[in-house]
Order: sequence, then structure tokens, then C-alpha cells
Amino acid sequence: MLLFRQGIPGGWVEKVRSNLGPVLVDHAHLERKAATTAITLEKYRQLYGRVHELNAIAIEELQHFELVLQLLKARGVAFGQPVRSPWISGMMGAVRTGNNREQVIDHLLCCALIEGRSCEKFQLLSRALAADEPELAAFYGSLVESEGNHYATYLLMARHIDEAETDRRLDWFLDLDARLIREPHALAILH
Repeated sequence: MLLFRQGIPGGWVEKVRSNLGPVLVDHAHLERKAATTAITLEKYRQLYGRVHELNAIAIEELQHFELVLQLLKARGVAFGQPVRSPWISGMMGAVRTGNNREQVIDHLLCCALIEGRSCEKFQLLSRALAADEPELAAFYGSLVESEGNHYATYLLMARHIDEAETDRRLDWFLDLDARLIREPHALAILH
């Protein structure tokens, strides 16, 4: 169950619908970054026993990256430069450093919330695009379960390290998420 305290801002779906090319490029970059992040998490000694799970996530994210690249090619949209997300930058910028245990918990929580927001937004897009873009709607619908599973996996990994600290920091990150998601921007991006 997603724990968000703030819904997606009004107008987000329409912004995406009217900018599908750039949004798909952004989506491709997000899938690539999600794959590399899963591998990056393997550096934490607290996750050495979870390397197979993290590899599975990375592989799945790379498969999604390839699917989005195929969509771009089919639509004649060139793969371009990534756009920096103020929301993701704000979330990841809040990861504590200096203490490996605190850092891994924060990093996992950020990953969980990014995956959770993807799950939520892909559900919205699946419904919103069903009439005009049925292939794209089906594609987004097909990703919902995977994103939800990644959300849960990262959250459970953090709780396995320290449940009380994870819950305390999750509460803090949910407040940060709510503040950041309300900050308006004109970018045609998923997050």
C-alpha cells in the first residue's frame, strides 16, 4: 500500500499527454537510472546478502529501459539528454552521509518512494491514455505491478536493517515528498 500524503498535482496528466515524446525520453532515462541505482545499492555491506534481489531489480529495470527505447523508435522520437527532476533531486539530496547505516536506510527509502510514485503515476497514465493511446496505456498498466514490487522490496530491505529508524525516516521522507511534489515546475517529465 502506498503511503503518500500528497496526491499528484492537478494538470500533471494533461502535461504528460501533450508532451508524450519528451516524457518517453525522460521515462527511458528513469529506467536506466533505476537499474544503475539497484546495482549501486550493492556497495552497502548491509545489503551484501540481498545482491541477488538487487540484481533482479536491475535486470528488470534494464528490460523496461529497452521497452521504452523500442517505444521511442516506433514513434520516431530520438533518445536525448536527461532532464533533472527537482523532485528526485530533492529526495536524493536528503540522503544522510557520513554514517553508512543511516545512508543505506535513506537511500533505500528514496528508492522505495521513487518506485512508489512511478507505480502511482503509471496507474494514472494507464487510465488517462486508454482511449487515445491504447498501446501506451497498456504499456504503463503492465509496469504497475513491477514498480509496486520494487517499492515494497526497498522498504522491506530498509526495515530489515533497522525497523524503528526506517519508520522514523520514512515519516520524515513522506513529509519531504509532500512538500516537493507541490512545488510547481513546467518540465514535461514523469517525476
